[in-house]
Amino acid sequence: MNNALYNQIRIFQSIAREGNISAAARKLEITPPSVSNALKLLEEYIGHPLFVRTTRRIELTETGQLLLEQTAAAVESLENSLESIRDQHQEPSGMVRITLSRFAYLLILKPAMAEFCQQYPGIQLEISVYDGTVNIIKERFDLGIRFGDILEGGVVARPLMKPFREGLYASSAYLSRHGTPEVPADLCHHQLIGYRFITNNRILPLLLNDRGEQLTVEMPGQLISNDIDVMADGIRNGLGIGRLFEPVWQLQPDRERFIPVMESYWKTYPPVYLYYPKNAGKTKRVKALIDFLISTSGR
Repeated sequence: MNNALYNQIRIFQSIAREGNISAAARKLEITPPSVSNALKLLEEYIGHPLFVRTTRRIELTETGQLLLEQTAAAVESLENSLESIRDQHQEPSGMVRITLSRFAYLLILKPAMAEFCQQYPGIQLEISVYDGTVNIIKERFDLGIRFGDILEGGVVARPLMKPFREGLYASSAYLSRHGTPEVPADLCHHQLIGYRFITNNRILPLLLNDRGEQLTVEMPGQLISNDIDVMADGIRNGLGIGRLFEPVWQLQPDRERFIPVMESYWKTYPPVYLYYPKNAGKTKRVKALIDFLISTSGR
């Protein structure tokens, strides 16, 4: 592949990510006509249009989507390899983009963020907190932190946290009014603080561990949120029984107000992993954060 074709593919990928030619030009720091011309030449080479133009955006055609899927990882791998060779004798510098859930931010990144930035002043962190599922290769993130059971293929995964339980908690005021549930059948008389999962927009049912078998419980509720802090506030204010991962409960400054209920039925969740594209860990800036998070997660 010659230099011109490689450059055209990079420009094509930027258009796909940014959504229009002007934004891609700004990102690449070249003129819009240069972007348009590169796209035209690539479409002529492929023999098919890669985008459908609308008034505000340009959308990928089926051919364009196929080209993006089949070249994104290869281009990123090449760029990372070149960068790792270039910066062998330099201090780590540049941007590192990381995506993680709010839970992972609170438990893993937040306690370590200031120390990392002080230790590596040349590295700029871009942190995307999102509880949904993210394809880090497609979205061009360097790293992600997620539960081990939802990782996509083609990535390296390193454990950061051991398995832990999701606890059920209520306030003393709530339990005084409604009683303390002892078995799943008791929950039909109680309110559940609901959690809406961002990726599929569903309100997640309560999942319990009943002697090794997963039990799904549907409960009514007055409060629904997709945020840990809101759910914790709901528990404090006696609005129902709420779910919090045990490590999150341990972070609450007033955790003595959170009374655990039905502990023998709590569900255990898989480990939390740091994951990244195979070649991303070769660059100094990314490797610095990988090594730092692995070393600090066990503190």
